[in-house]
Amino acid sequence: MSPAITRAQQGEETRRNILRLAVDIASQRGLDALTIGDLAKEIGMSKSGLFAHFGSKEDLQIATIEAAEVMFGETIVLPACEAAPGLARLASLLEGYIRYLEDAVFLGGCFFSAVAAEFDDRPGRVRDRVIVSMRKWDDKIVSEIRNGIAAGEIPEDVAPEQLAFELEAIAPQANFNRRLLGDEQAFVRARSAIRSRLLSASTSKGKAIL
Repeated sequence: MSPAITRAQQGEETRRNILRLAVDIASQRGLDALTIGDLAKEIGMSKSGLFAHFGSKEDLQIATIEAAEVMFGETIVLPACEAAPGLARLASLLEGYIRYLEDAVFLGGCFFSAVAAEFDDRPGRVRDRVIVSMRKWDDKIVSEIRNGIAAGEIPEDVAPEQLAFELEAIAPQANFNRRLLGDEQAFVRARSAIRSRLLSASTSKGKAIL
């Protein structure tokens, strides 16, 4: 292996380490808390060294969102792909999201809930990138509801976007209740609410899957 390849690999590993720390900081303190100077100090490298990886604070914020999206996908979406399209995969995605919150994949809880609240009314590149990530998740849920309808697992008169909205509202509320209010039963309630809503939106074929 040539020195050039080794340096490239080392550079990529350094970038991953920087972004893993940045994701945790942002999930706890917000994306605005990320600065190249402070992050360089926390990770133990020079400011100029870190600047070589990210040309600006905004570039760092966007790269952090992208890194969080990859982690989110690896934790929730990829495992769910092992389930059959439709209701089984939908249930797997929703359960995966609950586990992601329970296991604190990000130290501050749900990274995307945090940054969405931080940038929801702040136009710009960072907000636009948050929207991309949030819409990917929403589209995934809607898609599996449509697959469930096509498979006869969910009635044809169910509106996919409405059902997705109701299902997606449960886990963030549970996260709020657990982390802020200290409700140790929050995720138990969330699982119960999700199951109840899925059962109410399922045909007999769908109920057999659940």
